[in-house]
Amino acid sequence: MPQDMLINWAPQETRVAVVELGAVQELHVERTLERGLVGNVYLGKVVRVLPGMQSAFIDIGLERAAFLHVGDLMSSIAGRHADADGSKPDTPALPIEKQVFEGQAIVVQVLKDPIGTKGARLTAQISIAGRLLVFLPQDKHIGVSQKIPPRQREELRQRLQALAGEGGGGFILRTNAEDASDAELGEDVAYLRKTWAHLRERAQRQSPASLLHQDLSLLQRVLRDIAGEATQSIRVDSREQFQALQQFASEYMPGMLRKIQLYTGERPIFDLHNVDEEIARALGRRVDLKSGGYLIIDQTEALTTVDVNTGGFVGARNFDDTIFKTNLEAALAIARQLRLRNLGGIIVVDFIDMQQASHRDAVLEEFKKQLVRDRIKTTVNGFSALGLLEMTRKRTRESLAHQLCEPCAACQGKGIVKTARSVTYDILREILREARQFNPREFRVVAAPQVIELFLDEESQHLAGLSDFIGKPISLQAEAALAQEQYDIVLL
Repeated sequence: MPQDMLINWAPQETRVAVVELGAVQELHVERTLERGLVGNVYLGKVVRVLPGMQSAFIDIGLERAAFLHVGDLMSSIAGRHADADGSKPDTPALPIEKQVFEGQAIVVQVLKDPIGTKGARLTAQISIAGRLLVFLPQDKHIGVSQKIPPRQREELRQRLQALAGEGGGGFILRTNAEDASDAELGEDVAYLRKTWAHLRERAQRQSPASLLHQDLSLLQRVLRDIAGEATQSIRVDSREQFQALQQFASEYMPGMLRKIQLYTGERPIFDLHNVDEEIARALGRRVDLKSGGYLIIDQTEALTTVDVNTGGFVGARNFDDTIFKTNLEAALAIARQLRLRNLGGIIVVDFIDMQQASHRDAVLEEFKKQLVRDRIKTTVNGFSALGLLEMTRKRTRESLAHQLCEPCAACQGKGIVKTARSVTYDILREILREARQFNPREFRVVAAPQVIELFLDEESQHLAGLSDFIGKPISLQAEAALAQEQYDIVLL
């Protein structure tokens, strides 16, 4: 499907919107101070080995130590692709305590960014991505993307084997290399081996917990990974970044040069397709459907739930048709929201219950059809016994909400706060507790205005009764800066 890319650049932040048929399909945000770590290669230092978990914690210079599992160590996967039939060898991996030790320096690569309270996930099997190929310096395997038709894979594998020669290392041919010439593949092979040589040289010179190789910037990744034949234009609103993109494209992607354009319009580039409004909607729980139905999307650390509701939609001839049409529209909208919000991990979709099996099959088929457009790997397990559709979407970076938002200071991320009446009863219990331990002249309650108002009105009798019971006066002070759940009891 034809697509356009809009790039809004500022020194502190880069934003990219992928637009198809006038609608924003994907949003990518990279902040200078919060740039993702996936793909970065570090010289790490083993700080702790955990034999019971067959894992180790590695210091790579981040706030939290990163996590390395035994399955991601080189010796555990060396020769994994050596068999001609593609099967894995049966030789069991050595336990981790026999492969690494505390204080050891080890070259590692980030597989997953730190998410929530979890540190980064690492691998010792280094891979360096190029435009057409992925280089595996410690492997001898020549692989081909599974998205390329089977009849072409063996021919491509043989071509790449000849081009790779005896220089060492293995390669995986990416999907966008399906029609690449030998010259283009050869250039990528040379570039990747040169990059690896520089990385190894830096590893010899630098001290542990040092960055050895950084993945491409968002702008460069857009050209390398997202832009393709369907891309009609790539518009960027910064002359400096426009020139940098042109230079990168001329070296690695000459075919994209004519598509890169400098945007000089008076309106901000994201106003062309109301991208900022789309971002605001993508941060909300509710997504309205054109029919009158709506989605409710809730994101937790473990999984994401999507609830489909008919809302005010009554356009179909009968209730079953109403449900069916709402679910069909929801299937398209959910697939788009997964891309737009960059939701990953376990995803559970609660479509409206459908009585007819043909309707369930049609909705599932439409949903899978829409997911084909997703560049991130997805797996749909179908409807469960409870009528829930279960799926997974690979998670490598933070979702849009986690990138742009933080937990509410008032509710601490719960999404709800105690009622003012509940807070007044908490205060009454706290005063009684403190009266048994201390003997002040007076208790003063400092709380939000709505809590103080309740004490002066409906709860005044309870407050007066407590004052008589403890034999101490209780005064009230409203503080507008306090949230509804926040209060302080001052002993005077």
